[in-house]
Amino acid sequence: LNRRCVEAAVMTGLALNCSINKKSLFDRKHYFYADLPAGYQITQQRVPIAVNGSLSYSLCIGNKMSQMVTKTVRIKQIQLEQDSGKSLHDDTRSQILVDLNRAGVGLMEVVMEPDMCCGEEAAAAVRELQLILQTLGSSQAVMAEGQLRVDANVSVHHPGEPYGVRTEVKNINSIRFLAKAIDYEIQRQIDELENGGTILNETRAFDSKLGCTVPMRDKEGKQDYRFMPEPNLPPLILYDAKSLPANMNHQQVINIDWIRERLPDLPSVKREKLVEQYGILPEHSFTLLNEDGLADFFESVVKQTQMKPKKVIGWILNDLLSYLKQHSLTVKKSPVSSFLLADLLNLLEKKKISSTAAKQVLAELWKGEGKTPLEIVKEQKLELLQDQKELEQICQAVIDGQENEVIMMVPG
Repeated sequence: LNRRCVEAAVMTGLALNCSINKKSLFDRKHYFYADLPAGYQITQQRVPIAVNGSLSYSLCIGNKMSQMVTKTVRIKQIQLEQDSGKSLHDDTRSQILVDLNRAGVGLMEVVMEPDMCCGEEAAAAVRELQLILQTLGSSQAVMAEGQLRVDANVSVHHPGEPYGVRTEVKNINSIRFLAKAIDYEIQRQIDELENGGTILNETRAFDSKLGCTVPMRDKEGKQDYRFMPEPNLPPLILYDAKSLPANMNHQQVINIDWIRERLPDLPSVKREKLVEQYGILPEHSFTLLNEDGLADFFESVVKQTQMKPKKVIGWILNDLLSYLKQHSLTVKKSPVSSFLLADLLNLLEKKKISSTAAKQVLAELWKGEGKTPLEIVKEQKLELLQDQKELEQICQAVIDGQENEVIMMVPG
């Protein structure tokens, strides 16, 4: 058993307000499929490592950042298990290939209760979970690289009635696709039922190109996984400060309280600190944390510029972020570093350039040609004139050069 996997599971459980079981058990889940050659998967079906938690997340109402609501989804359990292999479907050759590189690798599964009602809520909850995992170091949680995957269980029902038959949309690998897959599946089930059809208990996949879910395999004939206690693994025993034996080798045990004391600030706490320290709006703190590396970038710019944080946030969220989204980049890969943006904002704050000129300079910086903001300002002659006499001379020269127009403008 991998010690680091157990520590990561405990840390994640604590961050999600779970009760950590000091004694958890391992089971064998038998099934015969090409992605696990052993014919069974080691999991925690009876007593998982953590139970009964909660995850709070926030989302906007009607796409208005100023109207945010906070919701909570219950965490049923967190369990340790083995990952399976990856099936690759080659439609051209009509073949199914299997990549077994990750088969048997430690996997942590977070099981949520059915407390969300649309794709947007699920996406917001998973994004918050992703931030928590990255903050803890439990996982890099990059969905595109398979470090975090989502299986979405969807069912529809009338208010007050039992849940309907559910379908499972497997292995969703992006938060955007998660929202689309759930919303599509909700509408598909509603349409099916309203047209007199029935919902099959089946596994489906989301086709991102077509924007719809497609059947994979049905679950109508309930599979008997023949769960049994894993004979090769004893119970997993954890300790806290009170139960830790006096003469125990600390390298041989995992202390829940020791892990609890070393939990880093979670995203919710970081947001509160950003609002308190910099006087920014709460909704801005969400954007800063939700975009990878943006909060660190913002704080770096603030430290290097004389501009007030409230104005800095405007430039980052309204201008720089639009460039990043336009080119599908994170701030870590931006050609405009925090140093360059701070230099630009200092020129603006000192009234060396206008805000219009600053936007022109930002556009030039984005080209990544290695020029500084000051060099661009001088090359393109974007400086604001500070000398009143010089300004008067320029105005007089313009007037002198346009005699006919001046005469036409003079009354009488």
